[in-house]
Amino acid sequence: MFGFVKQSGGYVNIDSKLGVGTTISIWLPRHNGPADGARRANSQDVANGKPEELILVVEDEASVRQLTMQMLEDLDYSVISAENGVEGLRILEDRGDVSLLLTDVVMPGMNGREFADAAVELRPDLRVLFTSGYARDAIVRNGIIDPNVQLLQKPATLQALAQKVRLVLDN
Repeated sequence: MFGFVKQSGGYVNIDSKLGVGTTISIWLPRHNGPADGARRANSQDVANGKPEELILVVEDEASVRQLTMQMLEDLDYSVISAENGVEGLRILEDRGDVSLLLTDVVMPGMNGREFADAAVELRPDLRVLFTSGYARDAIVRNGIIDPNVQLLQKPATLQALAQKVRLVLDN
């Protein structure tokens, strides 16, 4: 993260006080003016979903979970969420209409692979897409996921999310 902030012309401030906690502030420069050749994603650039396609997002970090849900809703998917695998399994037991499981790989307690294995045992037709902030090679090499699974690197753009979700749902 520090490298990205520096590369972007910003800086990071870390304030830590014993017994109080740590506050990390990230300062990025403001950009005024045209995008200088960069295109914003528009409806022709992304593969939209359908409201009848329900996605279960399982992510232990609340801010990432909320952002992912908002992005999927912007793509016209219906979305529900859980903050861990145990909660996710409860939802899958109650709901037979989940089209896709979008789960983080690294979570406390039951990791994403263990959760996905249990979910697919419960619902063999369930499509699974893993997300991770770790490099694919690292999580495959350490046996966290198999080399042939679908993985979306975090952070993901709206376009990357749209393409990967559509790919998994359609195959």
